Amino acid sequence: MSDAMAKSWAVLFARLVLGLIFFMAGVWKVFVLGPAGHVQRFFLPFQHTFLPVWSLWAVGYTIPFIELIAGAMVIVGLKTRYALLGLGAVLVVVTFGHLLEQPLYALHEHVIPRLVLLLFVLLIPRDLDRFSIDGLLQRRA
Repeated sequence: MSDAMAKSWAVLFARLVLGLIFFMAGVWKVFVLGPAGHVQRFFLPFQHTFLPVWSLWAVGYTIPFIELIAGAMVIVGLKTRYALLGLGAVLVVVTFGHLLEQPLYALHEHVIPRLVLLLFVLLIPRDLDRFSIDGLLQRRA
């Protein structure tokens, strides 16, 4: 196997794992917990902070859909970089929330592994992501 092919497999595995992590979180938050339940469980506990309650509802209601849709896009490799930007924004929001509540929050348990995979997939040259819809479209062009 060539180095380029090995790198393509590495991108595929990283993309699939990252996409599945976010997609399955989105599935649970949209279809099991419900977007309103997501807000109530994870965002309204921050209503005692300086954040307006409307912003907690807006962001908390939107995140499950971003995770679901962008996670699916990353899995299949469709508009991957745009999807990764959305998921990166989710990680920033999650990090901010955790650190707002607990300034010494253990980011290595939740955020950092996802961020590392996200950065890897985002920074890898596009032509190495051969096993994706983006790669297929790029080869056809």
